[in-house]
Amino acid sequence: MKTLFIVAGLMVADSLRAQESPVALPPFSVYSTTVANQSPAGAFTSPASALRFEPLVDLESRNVAEAQSDVTIQGDIFENTGLQIGALSFFDPQTGHYLEELPISPAMLGAPQVLTGVDEALTSTNSTVGSVAYDWRPIRSAGQASAVLGNGGLNTEELYQGFAGGKGQGLGGLSADAGWAHSESTGLIPYGDHDFNRVDGRIQLSGSGTQTDFFAGYDKKFFGWPNLYTPFDSDESENLETVLIGFNHRVDLGGGDYFEAGAFWRRNKDDYAFDRFAPLGAVHPYQHTTWLEGISAGGRETLGSFALEYRAEATTDFLKSTSLVYGNFHTRALQKVALMPEKTWAVAGGDVSLKAGATFDGSDREGSATSPLVELARSWNTSSGLQRIYASFAETTQVPSYTALNSSPTSGLFLGNPNLGREYSRTAQVGVRGAVAGWTAQADLFYRDDTDLVDWTYNPAVFGRQANPVDLHTSGGEAVLRRSWNYCTLVFGATVLTKTDRYLGPGETASFYALNYARARVTAAVSLHLTSDLDLRWDNELRDQEPDLLRSEGGNEAYRTSLGLIWRPSILGGAELTLQADNLTNSAYQSVPGVPASPRQVTFGIATAW
Repeated sequence: MKTLFIVAGLMVADSLRAQESPVALPPFSVYSTTVANQSPAGAFTSPASALRFEPLVDLESRNVAEAQSDVTIQGDIFENTGLQIGALSFFDPQTGHYLEELPISPAMLGAPQVLTGVDEALTSTNSTVGSVAYDWRPIRSAGQASAVLGNGGLNTEELYQGFAGGKGQGLGGLSADAGWAHSESTGLIPYGDHDFNRVDGRIQLSGSGTQTDFFAGYDKKFFGWPNLYTPFDSDESENLETVLIGFNHRVDLGGGDYFEAGAFWRRNKDDYAFDRFAPLGAVHPYQHTTWLEGISAGGRETLGSFALEYRAEATTDFLKSTSLVYGNFHTRALQKVALMPEKTWAVAGGDVSLKAGATFDGSDREGSATSPLVELARSWNTSSGLQRIYASFAETTQVPSYTALNSSPTSGLFLGNPNLGREYSRTAQVGVRGAVAGWTAQADLFYRDDTDLVDWTYNPAVFGRQANPVDLHTSGGEAVLRRSWNYCTLVFGATVLTKTDRYLGPGETASFYALNYARARVTAAVSLHLTSDLDLRWDNELRDQEPDLLRSEGGNEAYRTSLGLIWRPSILGGAELTLQADNLTNSAYQSVPGVPASPRQVTFGIATAW
C-alpha cells in the first residue's frame, strides 16, 4: 500500500508538471501545509483537526478528533506533549487528555509546527518530548462561512470574520476578528453522539515589526462513546466547558532576533460519566474544574559575537474535584528559566554554530531541576542540496497530573499514586535538512531515556487502571518529503519506533499509553487541482502498531484515509461544494486499545469566502 501511494502520487505529479499556467487558488484558510483536507468531516474545525494526518504527530482519538484526542510526538504519551501559542506555553493540570481543549478558531492561528529536542526544551513548560506550536495570524479583512450535513445526523456550521485596520506606527493599526462554530450528531455508533459549540474573538494592534493580540474564547462540548476511557463495556460520556483569555505581544528585531511576552487565564470544567445513564445526585462522581494561569517572556538577542536565546515563565494551577481528593495538594506553582548562548563561525559556503545552555524548572510541590542543553549545527547558504545538519542533547523534566496524583490509590476506575515525583527525559537527536530537484526533505534520528515516566497500566486482578512510574528507552527516526507544482502538492512522512521490552511490572498485562505506539507509520497527503474549478484532496496513513492485549478490534495493522472533492461552480460565484469521507475504508482499528474506532463519516458541505 505504501508503494502504491508513492508511485501513484509521483505519476500524477509528473503528468501535471508540464502544465505551465499558474492557478489562483481560492481564498480559503490553510490550517496546515502538511495535510490535504484542511477541515474534518465529523465536526467543526479545531486546532486538533490539522494534526490528524500530520507526519510528525500521532493523534489518538476518541469519537472524532475534535471530541477528544491525545497528542503524541516521537513515541511519547499524551501527558509528555506541550502546546504553545505565541509566547504562551500550555499544559492541562488535570490530565493531558484535555491539552487540545482550545476555544480558538483555526483561522486565527498559523500552521502548527512540531518542536522537539533543544527547541522543545527551550520554549515549553511541563512537557518533556515534543510540543505543537502556533503563531497568531495577522488579521485581514476577510471572512468565511460553511455548512455541512452528513450521515449519523451530523450538521456543522462555522463562521469567521476579520476586520483589518491600517498599519500604523508602533501600535497604531487596530484590527479585530471573531468566530462561531456549532456541530452536532446523533452518532455513527450507539451512544456516540456529540454537541459542540464555540465562540471566540480577538483584538489586534500592529505596527512596524510589532503585533499584539488580545484574545477571549469559550467552548462547550458534550460527547458520548462506549469505552471512552475504560475497558469495561460501559457507555461513557464527557461534558467539557473551557474558557481562555489572554494576550500576546511580539516584536521582530531583525536578523532572527525577537522579543515575545504574554499572559493567559484558562478554566476547564469536566463532568465525566462512567455510565451516562446512571442517576446522578447533587454531587457528580467525576466532576473536575481546573484553573491555569501563566505569564511568560522570551526571545533572542545578538550580543556582539554571541547570540542569547532566553525564556522565563511562571504558572500556577488549581484543582476542584469531587473524586481527585486523595493526594497531598490541589494547587501548585511552577517556574521555568532557560538560557542558551550561541556562537557562530563563518566557514566556506555557510556557518557552524554551537549552542550550550541550561533550563531551570521549579515547583513549590515537587522540588526543582536544572537540565543541560547543547546543539552543534552546520548550515549551507544554498536553496538546493544539503542545507543543515545538526546533533543535539536535551534533558527535560515535568511534574505529574492531578489525575495521577489525586485519584484514589486503592479503589475506583483510575488508581492514583500521591507519591509520584518528577519525570525526566534525556534525548539525543541528529538531523538533516535539504532540497533536491524541487523536493524539500527533513529527517531526524533520536534516542530517548525516560526516568519515572508516569504511565497507566492494566492488571486483570485489579479493577481500573493504575498510574505507575516506569523507566523506558525509545529510539526511532522520522522523515518528511514535500514538493509542490502549480497543480499538485505531495507530502510524504515516515516514522519508525522501538521501545524497551522490560517495562511492565509483575501481573501487569498491558499499557494504555506508553506501549501503544506505531512501530512503523507512513503518511501521504495528495492535493490535486484537477481543473480550474475542481480539486481532489487525499490524506492517507498506513501503520504497524505494537500489539496490545486490550485492542479488541481492527488488528495491529491499519490503513486510514480521508478523501475530499471540492467543486467551485461558476454559477455560485466562487463558493465551494464539498463531498468528503473520513475513514473511507471504514477501518475498525482502535488508536487507543479497547476504544471503538469512529466509523466512516460522509459529508456534503457548502462554503464561501470573501
